[in-house]
Amino acid sequence: MDRKFIHLRSAALLSGFMLLLLACNLGTSDNAPPTLAPLPTFTPQATLGYAAVRPVVINEIEVTAIAPGDEFLQALLQQVESDRLLAHIRSLQDFRTRHIGSTQTSTTEGIGAARKYIKDQLEIFGSASGGNLYTFEQSFEAIVTDVIQTRQYNIVGAISGSEVNAGTIIIGAHYDSIGEPRGDGRAFAPGANDNASGVAALLEIARILSPAQYRATIMFVLFSAEEFNRQGSKPFAVWVRDKNIDVIGMINVDTIGNVHDFNGNRNDRQLRVFSAGPNDTSVSRKMAREANFLGYNYNLDLDLRVQDEIDRENRYGDHFSFSELGYPAIRLINAYEEKRNADPTDTIEFIEPEYMRRATQSILAIVMSLADGPRPPTNIVLRARDDGKQELVWEPVEDAASYIVALRPRDSLIYQQFSFDESKLAWDGFTDYAAIAIAAKDARGLIGPLSHEIIPR
Repeated sequence: MDRKFIHLRSAALLSGFMLLLLACNLGTSDNAPPTLAPLPTFTPQATLGYAAVRPVVINEIEVTAIAPGDEFLQALLQQVESDRLLAHIRSLQDFRTRHIGSTQTSTTEGIGAARKYIKDQLEIFGSASGGNLYTFEQSFEAIVTDVIQTRQYNIVGAISGSEVNAGTIIIGAHYDSIGEPRGDGRAFAPGANDNASGVAALLEIARILSPAQYRATIMFVLFSAEEFNRQGSKPFAVWVRDKNIDVIGMINVDTIGNVHDFNGNRNDRQLRVFSAGPNDTSVSRKMAREANFLGYNYNLDLDLRVQDEIDRENRYGDHFSFSELGYPAIRLINAYEEKRNADPTDTIEFIEPEYMRRATQSILAIVMSLADGPRPPTNIVLRARDDGKQELVWEPVEDAASYIVALRPRDSLIYQQFSFDESKLAWDGFTDYAAIAIAAKDARGLIGPLSHEIIPR
């Protein structure tokens, strides 16, 4: 089935108009979103090298290796700056607390100051991009205690997609923090890792991506009230559902700046990827496998390690709010944790700048693939042949230079894979696997989203 492409300018204006209407219904906003216009794509810069990760090969299939062409993505990843990440973390920490019960009128302390800082940053990026990224807010009532309620705000930055029906990527991080006692809005709650680190990553990714448009719409959402049972992300997820927004996936970035555990052990080589099960049927678990798949193929410096749980034991995150409504959603978090929730020593001195940079690069790579990679193959069929083999065929993707076939072994959390340059493949080993998915790779070396999984018979 041929995919119909819409001219960039008309599609951008249509997407911008639709998101403008949605934003007006979402909540309060000081400024109406500007009209969107297409901007030039990035000029590739010097490449950035990465260390190799584990090999994933299927020896019994004879295929020709496809030369990498990752200069485009590597140039993008190189723009992540640890100094900028740390500057955001320090600014948020220096508000002393971001508790939802803290002051909203001060410009130097409390949740209100944090809200203004984040919104100002997004608006600066939007202005520099010529209006390509615009900002709006969603307001909601949050319960602090049985007798205290407060109005809170989710802050949204959006880049409208250039292609009709390409969907929306949501990347979120909560900006509130909490101290002890948990209901005290005056208690010291610096929240450097939990979760100024996630906010910093989102702001840095928004800065880097804001000069251009992509196939899919990208929403950067900074949630309030996560520490109080996800009271910010729940209404936002409901709004997404009620507006029939086609969500490709939600990425929750929460606590990505530490490398030690409580005993001083170190792990600076992994990010954990949490998602809702069950393994065989959950769209969120498939998205977690997809993150691992992309990390391997881009040879990222961090192993995106899929976990067999939705989160750590007795813990939660904003990805729950989307999984509960049936959307693909994952949480990315550092491999080890050395600061407990509400810890007053969760300060910038314990943030590892190089790890933060590499974690942000990994997240940027996932977002870029889902948002601007070639669309996934469709009309996938596995059919029998007279020679006893099966032939896997799919509709060619217009801008694909090659394809990657992902094979999920039974009871495995991740894929095995091989590359192929045609839209069909004959083999007698498909039935040894629980599922098959296919991604296209374009001439820039950018890998698109995986197709739906098919079950070999």
